[in-house]
Amino acid sequence: MSKGKIVLAYSGGLDTSVILKWFIEEGYEVIAYIADVGQEEDFKAAEEKALKVGAAKVYVEDLKEEFVKEYIFRAVKSQAIYEGRYLLGTSVARPIIAKRQIEIAEKEGAQFVSHGATGKGNDQVRFELSYYSLKPDIKVLAPWKMEEFLTRFEGRQDMLNYADQYGIPVTATRKKPYSEDDNMLHISHEAGILEDPNAAADEDVYSRTNGVDKQPDTADIVTIDFEQGVPVKVTNETDGKTVSGAVELFQYLNELGTKHGIGRLDMVENRFVGIKSRGVYETPGGEILYKAHRDLEGLTLDREVMKLRDQMALKVAELIYNGFWFSPEFDLLSTFMDKAQETNTGSVQVRLIKGMAYPIARKSPIALYDPEQSSMDVTGGYDQKDADGFIKINAVRLKNNTSVHGKPLKKDKAA
Repeated sequence: MSKGKIVLAYSGGLDTSVILKWFIEEGYEVIAYIADVGQEEDFKAAEEKALKVGAAKVYVEDLKEEFVKEYIFRAVKSQAIYEGRYLLGTSVARPIIAKRQIEIAEKEGAQFVSHGATGKGNDQVRFELSYYSLKPDIKVLAPWKMEEFLTRFEGRQDMLNYADQYGIPVTATRKKPYSEDDNMLHISHEAGILEDPNAAADEDVYSRTNGVDKQPDTADIVTIDFEQGVPVKVTNETDGKTVSGAVELFQYLNELGTKHGIGRLDMVENRFVGIKSRGVYETPGGEILYKAHRDLEGLTLDREVMKLRDQMALKVAELIYNGFWFSPEFDLLSTFMDKAQETNTGSVQVRLIKGMAYPIARKSPIALYDPEQSSMDVTGGYDQKDADGFIKINAVRLKNNTSVHGKPLKKDKAA
């Protein structure tokens, strides 16, 4: 008698293939679910592998359009960057994967959902918080936190031996010395030889961005058009190519970013569970888009609106990284970000060359920038004599502070 039906987030790799077989061995009916979020993968082969291992059914879901429009673009609109550096490539993908998984569980009448994330990482949190937010009565079976599974598989070698026992092909896994997560926004490289933060990553770690020796010496100049903070068109001024459509546009930016080696990041970050980890990331199209979007805001956003948006961007990044996409506070901040972006319409020209995405020109039909106000050669904008009173009013507290406490300079201890 079956213990119940599980929808398993399946990648086709070692961990989820072993988990799939182990659940079947434990008496569950398993439905494998493969989410296409733009990763380079042979989905047909993964589907066939899941069926061969014993899955009762396999879902291969193309989520690319929704992923770009509703997840990547929302992160860009918010300028959500974790710890000042990480563009949240893995984090942004987890909620959409979990969302479709819950929809399949409801369609199939499955009592359980499962994933292959380890008990030390962030992904377990992102998946499970999303599951519970979307379907409070769902039951989660997370093998890496189940005693029976941990007893059976003490390490990677046990899993490889199990795969050999059941004829599960893992040739590529044996060759790979680190762990990777791939989607349309980025690819990450972690663990294995990268666990030493003082060991520089070899060039062969990188797979999404050209190294210096392969980058062209000639720049591409691209113009990115935005409407209310959302990219709608990319024009390559170098060769005249124009691309529109969310997926097509983003794929083209990835192609250009790869060509010029843009979007590499090697950092030690703070996981939500309290552990520090070292990650090597490649986010070619994402970095171009973030840079262009931020540049346009300088032209179109009110100063105080930008200050508030920047403060809230830190919170948005934290919520995405920690797995709270489907939370009331994220919903509130998303509405805030949409409002902040209502005026962010225009275009930015970006030079792509030697690992850099460098904005060089920008324009907007509703720019707050006034050339005459800013000009050193034109009188206008405001009466410059008014600046005298403005400065004196702001100097009142500084004068008072110095009168009471002395000069605001550190005293020379030697004196």
